[in-house]
Amino acid sequence: MPSNPPGKTTFNAEDIGQIAVGAFALSVPIAFSEEAWRLSASLPTLNLVLVVVLSLAFITLFAYQSVFQANIVKRRGAFFLRVIAAYILTLLVVGIVLLALNKLPLWDDPILALKRIILIAMPASMGAIIVDSFDKE
Repeated sequence: MPSNPPGKTTFNAEDIGQIAVGAFALSVPIAFSEEAWRLSASLPTLNLVLVVVLSLAFITLFAYQSVFQANIVKRRGAFFLRVIAAYILTLLVVGIVLLALNKLPLWDDPILALKRIILIAMPASMGAIIVDSFDKE
């Protein structure tokens, strides 16, 4: 059964799976990096906010151009849902990966845990939205 074309207005389990796989594919190599762990510990809050803004800006731009083919006039809600869902799912996937590696100090240092998730989610969110844009046939 063929799926909906790119830029569709529905968001289903297949989309969730593709976003999770894309986020996982790019988060794993970075999550294993001690450099990422150290950088997240020393990254100032302003820079962390910039990382979030850059992540959201690039996945928004990619979704607009590729997933929705620059046509969101009647699909703004679906567009923003896809961008926000992709970012939130990416944060969850990155958190699970870090938890599995015992590098997510949620109870000991929750600020560091959040910083690690956000930092690693930057490239992982691009992987998530790119895989979500693939033709689903």
